[in-house]
Amino acid sequence: MRYHTPASFEDAVAIAHQASGTTRFLAGGTDVLVQMRSDIVTPDDLIDVKHIAGVREITRRADGGWDIGVAVAGAEMSEHGELGREWPGIVEGMDLIGSTQVQGRATLVGNLCNGSPAADSVPAMIAAGVTLTVTGPDGSREVAVEDIPIGPGRTSLAKGEVVSAVHVPARGDHGGDAYLRFIPRTEMDIAVVGCGVNLRLDGDVIVEARVSLGAVAPTALLVQEAADAIVGSTLDEAALANLAKAAEAACNPIDDKRGTIEFRTEVAGVLAQRAAKIAYARAKGEAQ
Repeated sequence: MRYHTPASFEDAVAIAHQASGTTRFLAGGTDVLVQMRSDIVTPDDLIDVKHIAGVREITRRADGGWDIGVAVAGAEMSEHGELGREWPGIVEGMDLIGSTQVQGRATLVGNLCNGSPAADSVPAMIAAGVTLTVTGPDGSREVAVEDIPIGPGRTSLAKGEVVSAVHVPARGDHGGDAYLRFIPRTEMDIAVVGCGVNLRLDGDVIVEARVSLGAVAPTALLVQEAADAIVGSTLDEAALANLAKAAEAACNPIDDKRGTIEFRTEVAGVLAQRAAKIAYARAKGEAQ
């Protein structure tokens, strides 16, 4: 195995593009190192991006949004007061990944690019409208988070491409987000269902919304019908019922030892309602 410590993303891309065997990028390593120790994957080239300038930084952009470095750990996000106040749902999703020790290393990009349909940070990022800079042999492009996963363990990234930055939009006024998941046992269990909701109000009326579901399909879903169910409402009982119905209709889950198809489908509707209520209260400035 060849271990690389490139000084720039362009160098990292060049190494990955020229590599002929199995390649993995290393940021936090909470997935890659476990897979290596379990003999699930043995990279020919392991490219450590932690030495690239800016990858451990959370910075405010001029437009009010945030840029998050690809090696920023979950614990660092949780300790960032401003980011947590503006986008609590994103921080909540990341904060649910693993133990305290894992939180010190795990990253948003690693959780996304591992390709798990049950990844906790992914529905929260999709709901928030997070985008990524992807750097490759032909330059850089901006990609929506929901366009990265294409199936369990698979992403849309081409050979030589790497996610080089995470971009969170400006929160703006009268907005709120939330992420919830259902798990059967401990806080270190894998989500049976996850749901992220992000919305904006004009007075008491929802004028914008995004709803995302995790662990109920081969990839995390952006559910436009669920958002449409609550836009124009004050999140009354009728809107909540329509939201649950739309969330349930979007599900395409599997049966496994953690949950049946029927159970996952029902829980998706319940979590969508609960997450929407929390996001709505946050948008109104009410404590949650």
